[in-house]
Amino acid sequence: MATTPERLLLRLEWQVVRRLDGRLQGAHRTAHRGAGIDFTGLRPYGEGDDARHIDWNVTARLDEPHLRVFTEDRELTVWLVLDRSASMAAGRPGRGKHDVLAELALVLARLFGRGGNQVGALLFDTGMLRVVPPGTSRRHALRIGAELERTVAARGGATTDLAEMLDAAGRLARRRALVVVLSDFIGDGDWERALHRLARRHEVVALRIVDPADDVLPEAGLIVVEDAETGEQLVVDSADPLLRVRLREAVDARDARLAAGMRRAGVPVHRVDTGRDLAATLVEVVARTGRRAP
Repeated sequence: MATTPERLLLRLEWQVVRRLDGRLQGAHRTAHRGAGIDFTGLRPYGEGDDARHIDWNVTARLDEPHLRVFTEDRELTVWLVLDRSASMAAGRPGRGKHDVLAELALVLARLFGRGGNQVGALLFDTGMLRVVPPGTSRRHALRIGAELERTVAARGGATTDLAEMLDAAGRLARRRALVVVLSDFIGDGDWERALHRLARRHEVVALRIVDPADDVLPEAGLIVVEDAETGEQLVVDSADPLLRVRLREAVDARDARLAAGMRRAGVPVHRVDTGRDLAATLVEVVARTGRRAP
């Protein structure tokens, strides 16, 4: 009988992977200039250049040696940084933030692995770290899925230390890599400095997983609200207009801080809503990534 990750991956391969195969790899082609397959332009010949790449027609027309320049495809090492902390448990059963993160991780591992790239994973569960070393196969994607099953977040406990997540990724990714951070980015720590350090050495992309439960307080009279990260509880009047205004202001301020920090670090952040179709969301992410490419 198929395991839960196996059943999930089979469904995702049919519903998502086949719709995206080939798009993701193209969006992360390197800007290295070499002897690849995609022609990108011409430049004057310089000392030490490979004479085999001289364009003789252009050279004869301009009376100056010019080289044909190509974009070279190179294999990537990809690290998935997966936030499994308590705040990621928000959302409706079967389609909460944890569920969407698991789907994203399996899809990305499968897509990058199919392109021959090494994919590793770092999983954070309220301060505990699990590491899946890089690999390429379908079985390797299932290994990441199995680790995700083991790290279902407990409600309560320590808050997410975003800085530690990012620093751990920097310690493990010793060679230049693509680091994809999957998180709701609700937590503590001086994460902006850690993000700067990571982005200086690696290409970093943030996928921010969000659910309406993060931002909207239902109008249900007196209710008990609980901090998803710390477990602290408080009784509030959900219909109080002043409370609702303050909540909206706090949410807007949090989002603005996140966007500003990502912008200063030069890291693109993409919103992934739990209620949206995953394939459509990833198509948009790939399109936006392609528009940013040099």
